[in-house]
Amino acid sequence: METATIPRRIFQVIDGNKKFVGDGFDVTSPMPGPRIRQLSPFLLIDHTGPMPVAPTEAPLGTPPHPHRGFETVTVVYQGYLAHRDTAGYSGKIGPGDVQWMTAGSGLLHEERHEREFAKEGGTLELAQLWVNVPKKDKMAPPRYQELPATVIPSLQTPDGLGTIRVIAGSYEGTSGPAETFSPITMLDVHLAQGADVTLELPAEYNVGIYVVTGDVTFNGNRPAHTKQLVVFGWDSPAISVTCAEDSILLVLAGEPIEEPLATYGPFVMNTNKELIQAMADFESGSMGKFDDDDDH
Repeated sequence: METATIPRRIFQVIDGNKKFVGDGFDVTSPMPGPRIRQLSPFLLIDHTGPMPVAPTEAPLGTPPHPHRGFETVTVVYQGYLAHRDTAGYSGKIGPGDVQWMTAGSGLLHEERHEREFAKEGGTLELAQLWVNVPKKDKMAPPRYQELPATVIPSLQTPDGLGTIRVIAGSYEGTSGPAETFSPITMLDVHLAQGADVTLELPAEYNVGIYVVTGDVTFNGNRPAHTKQLVVFGWDSPAISVTCAEDSILLVLAGEPIEEPLATYGPFVMNTNKELIQAMADFESGSMGKFDDDDDH
């Protein structure tokens, strides 16, 4: 039997912990957790909503806070989010859009419900990821990639019951628009009830699949449901997925970064000494500041 016909083994199915972030994000987080090494370069998953947003003239969200040494990736499913940071970037993302922010050497950023969306109210749902970068790139200049839905290519599944959006890396010859510091394949997979597909990912990559919503079975015998994270092994490129109902999956696959990891709050470095320096730089104001909040 060829290796490709053997389904990739499943390590664990993880439920998320619930928390509230800032004053505007009702979040479920299945990582960080005990499988963080098996999911490198991915460090964190925060799934906001779906949550109701009541109409308001004062958009809710998170106040300015620092980051250094990693990237944040935000995928919006419902509603609209506004972003600004002290590297001079700002933007608005809505359903189907992706924001890929490189904190690099350090910045402050702020995320709030987009102003017009907040005025009207509605439903907000998004997934935010933290992605590690290699040591050599941790102090790179901050960067902001705004990826509207229109630039993210989509493939139809062979059974005609689903689509696979390629955000980063490549899948079946189609490349995603996101630029990454290490090899990553990130897919936004939408499957209808009755879909039966096999995903093929590099066997040497770490792979996690987060069930944004739905009821699916992996490899014929392992069920997973809304807001669960499935962590896979490395013994095969093949993962089969069958759907008992319409489902959305976020596929996170990447070459592991086999380097020391030192973290403290919003800083992700390689050594404790680097963390101490990050905190000192933040406290000294060298990661920038916002002049005012009048228009935000």
